[in-house]
Amino acid sequence: MKASPRSNRNSCVIFYLKCLLFSYILTVGLLLFLALFLYRFGLTEKTVSVAIIFIYIAASLFAGFVSGRKMGSRKFLWGLLAGVLYFTILLCVSLVIEQGAAGISGNLVTVFFICSGSGMLGGMLG
Repeated sequence: MKASPRSNRNSCVIFYLKCLLFSYILTVGLLLFLALFLYRFGLTEKTVSVAIIFIYIAASLFAGFVSGRKMGSRKFLWGLLAGVLYFTILLCVSLVIEQGAAGISGNLVTVFFICSGSGMLGGMLG
């Protein structure tokens, strides 16, 4: 008996939600680790900015890797989707916290390409 396309689509959506949840858990863990380093060693603002970019890369790469591994074919597209979804949630959270786009508008395009590119790379590696 074949699975219906609707149940297959629902399982894909559930999988992506789990994948994004785990990538955001990774993000929170790495940000807490960064906060500990900031407290302990008094890191400069430039160092913290670079570390945040590496956290975006690691989380998107993880999401892309897991989604590419699960889907099997067209891995780069599934990884790209994971990276774009990661960025979209990051953008929404930033808009809610900042009460507008002023805090993220300068780096918006850069962060989009970082998240989507590293998600695509993770998908290809998965």
